[in-house]
Amino acid sequence: MRIPHSVLNWSIDRSIELNQCTVYGTACRKVFEEEAGIGTASMDPHQWPEVVKAASEKRRELVLQGAPVDSRVGSAGGLPSALYSLTLLNYLEVSQCPSLTQLHEDLRLLTSLQSLVLCRNKLMSVPRLDSLQALKVLDLSVNELTCLPEGLSGLKELSSLNVSCNRLEALPEGLSHCPKLSTLNVSKNRLCSLPTDLCTDRLELLATLLASDNLIQELSADVHRLPALKTLDLSNNKLSEIPTALSDCAKLKEINFKGNKLRDRRLEKMVNGCQTKSVLEYLRGKSRVGPEGGGDGPTKADKSKRLQGKKKGSSPEGAADTETEEVAGLLVRVLHVSSRPPALTVTVSPEVKQVRPYLVCCLVQGLLLKPGNALKRFLVAQTKLHEDICGKRTTATIATHDMRLLKGPLTYGVKPPTQLKITALGRKEMTAVELIRLLQLEAEELRKQRKRQNVTGLHKYLQLLDGQPLYPCLMDAEGRVVSFPPITNSEHTKISKDTCELFVEVTSGSSLQTCKDVMDALILKMCELNKFTAERREEAGSDGEDLNPSNSALQGLTVTQLRTEELDGSLKVVYPSKTDLGSCPGLTLLWE
Repeated sequence: MRIPHSVLNWSIDRSIELNQCTVYGTACRKVFEEEAGIGTASMDPHQWPEVVKAASEKRRELVLQGAPVDSRVGSAGGLPSALYSLTLLNYLEVSQCPSLTQLHEDLRLLTSLQSLVLCRNKLMSVPRLDSLQALKVLDLSVNELTCLPEGLSGLKELSSLNVSCNRLEALPEGLSHCPKLSTLNVSKNRLCSLPTDLCTDRLELLATLLASDNLIQELSADVHRLPALKTLDLSNNKLSEIPTALSDCAKLKEINFKGNKLRDRRLEKMVNGCQTKSVLEYLRGKSRVGPEGGGDGPTKADKSKRLQGKKKGSSPEGAADTETEEVAGLLVRVLHVSSRPPALTVTVSPEVKQVRPYLVCCLVQGLLLKPGNALKRFLVAQTKLHEDICGKRTTATIATHDMRLLKGPLTYGVKPPTQLKITALGRKEMTAVELIRLLQLEAEELRKQRKRQNVTGLHKYLQLLDGQPLYPCLMDAEGRVVSFPPITNSEHTKISKDTCELFVEVTSGSSLQTCKDVMDALILKMCELNKFTAERREEAGSDGEDLNPSNSALQGLTVTQLRTEELDGSLKVVYPSKTDLGSCPGLTLLWE
């Protein structure tokens, strides 16, 4: 066979270039080898391409996570030393690497870091961090730490600290010297107590304190000195008392003391119902009665006054009681699946077990979508839940459909990527392969515009389906795909202002409880939005409706149970069950 002169000349020229580059050293030779597409097998294993790229492009963010990174960490015995020379980084994430057990002391050189995420590894220790004076977010969750790194008290900009799911037996004193600390999560450790200086007015921004699933025996009465405290979770500990001073926390909206054996049985029963307002009122009553009064809750005068207020509120001329108004918008009626024939059945195929196995569904009526901007507010709230409790769709995904547009029965199953076709929200019909490719291109374009190394967090969920031979999907009776989690749901079943009943689904690859927790949060948010819409009558009337809260939001939501079943008809899960929605603060449930 005769080789064309053009090809022969190119080969000769390239060979000459490769030979000449020995004069300039190994580094220059690698450049030519990469350009020619050869020699990649001889690359230095200690030179990680992500680190090299971040250095050459002077990037501010670096994310290293998952099995490929874990494999390199195991081979190299840790992270590459070049990582600690990236002094321009303000965001560093190294996660999901079980082989990572320790970090080098040179971590202190990354003085520009504002966020350091080292979750889901197996770190047993972390070097001193007091040199990272710009650090605002520190996530050391799901490791094997027995003590926290030294120097935390010197981080004056630290606003969020997450050390949950470790082996901590004590927290260091000095966290009160972090004046900007707003979120502290120490759940699922072995703590017997909280630091004595944690409940202080110096932490004037501390709004969220999560310390569930520990061995904590006492909560300091000084907890009322936290002026910004909104959320407090001490569930599943060893508490026997709840200080009455807790009722003096002016901004406290959500508490959870479930799973503690309290001496006051009445209080324990109230706590297990998670009615924050009632618990705080009870504690307030105990503080007024004092120890001599037996600590049995509100006084008779208080009860009489409250009863009179309710009677007055029932009068046509009287104004509604404040407590009644607040609870009214957070009322949920639950219709048992046996109380009416199921409008929809959902069957789960066994194939999804290897892809995205967990699914929870229900029907919701009474959500105000028509007045003013109510629909827009709901969609924004759903997006916010995706970003927060759903971990930017990596933990769970929510999908809402107009019940009128669904044709049951529904099947939750799988399809090959090339055969799964869906008309995604705001797009034309295409296969899953085409849709994901399009979303990846959009994510890459957005990354370039923002000059980041990795795609935005909002697009991380695209990676969940990498390498999967089958994709999960929810199909109607005609085989049409109405939902493709965690990517999108269908334009055909999209909700609108005229939607009267919603079919809601939550899917997850993590656990069934995760699905239930997300669904609980969604229903609570629906109730809050209804109350908000009812109170803003002027906005509600912008579309010409005469919204009467007594006929809408005050009636609350109606949630109908739905069963998901196996192909043989055996029950997988029913939502909501008697144990669901109980942890939602301020939510009143009426089972029918």
